[in-house]
Amino acid sequence: MPDALELLKTRRSLKPLEMTGPGPSPAELETILTIGSRVPDHGKIAPWRFIVFENDARMKAGEIFARIFRLKNVTATPDQVDVEKKRFAHAPLVIAVVSKTTEHRKVPPWEQQLSAGASAMNIVHAAHALGYVANWLTGWIAFDRDVLTALGLQSEEKIAGFIHIGRSDRAIEDRPRPSLNEIVTRFGE
Repeated sequence: MPDALELLKTRRSLKPLEMTGPGPSPAELETILTIGSRVPDHGKIAPWRFIVFENDARMKAGEIFARIFRLKNVTATPDQVDVEKKRFAHAPLVIAVVSKTTEHRKVPPWEQQLSAGASAMNIVHAAHALGYVANWLTGWIAFDRDVLTALGLQSEEKIAGFIHIGRSDRAIEDRPRPSLNEIVTRFGE
């Protein structure tokens, strides 16, 4: 297992289409989800939850995506519908991070949403620490209320991201990152 700083420096995303299996074992998945829940959570309100898509559940979700996509895109080609059907078919595991903000006298909704984002990032880092690759995605399915309802989300819940987790059979090249002198300012200078 890489040390923490090396882990953070070497994390890379890989497109789900390029992922292979096998995915995490049940014990590894429990570790990933446990780490996903260890994030700043002012007020101890757990403004997030997880939905795990593995095995046949990935295909069942794909059927939902394809059906709703077809209904809302009547001119869609069979190939376009098939892409939606296979959206979760490539990575052996997908974890949805669901964000739910509640009225709280000390914790504004923005902090609750940030906590869900931190949870998603912890899941990505945990997968990387265990030797997997991950990709945090949204896309239309994360924002379509019919999809969210079909996945079991309540009206006040949103998807913070779908984390696709698998393996890579090749080294992943880093993409260009912003230069610190472009993104860092010093107050008072």
